[in-house]
Amino acid sequence: MDQLALDRRNRAVTFHGHLCPGLVIGLRAVEAVMAHPVLGQIDYGKLVCITENDACGVDAIQCLLGCSAGKGNLVARPRGKHAYSFFDRDSGTALRVSLRASKHEQTSREEWQQILMDMPLDKMFSASAPSYEVPESPRIFASIPCEICGEGVAEPMLRFENGKKVCLDCHHHYSRRW
Repeated sequence: MDQLALDRRNRAVTFHGHLCPGLVIGLRAVEAVMAHPVLGQIDYGKLVCITENDACGVDAIQCLLGCSAGKGNLVARPRGKHAYSFFDRDSGTALRVSLRASKHEQTSREEWQQILMDMPLDKMFSASAPSYEVPESPRIFASIPCEICGEGVAEPMLRFENGKKVCLDCHHHYSRRW
């Protein structure tokens, strides 16, 4: 492992708290995006990542690429997949990497982690264009008090119920779909 890769790994381990196979998947996804001729040149914190999971690998992306929910450039699209889409809003360049490698039952956690660290990126991930667009840039919304609990809620998250503006926690969801 070269010094840059070791430094990245150490930063991600410090951020996440330990080294594990999930973090390694995120580290390798970062490696794949950094190797991309356009996306790999984007300044820290400027890439947008849509993650299709909420697993350990997301911490590597937050730590090493500067993607965060608070800045609006880390968006969860929960699908239960080790898949990440990266976007550059300025150029329109996008890349989706999805884990294609799978752990065999008899492989220990430590062995699997080492396999993931050593595997060539093109064997580990499939790479394609995302099937969805980059999310819009973050906006600031007015905070409106819920007429039941009194807590402020961002305007797009309000619901109307019995003529009152209510937050999602106070709203009684109605659906006839199964």
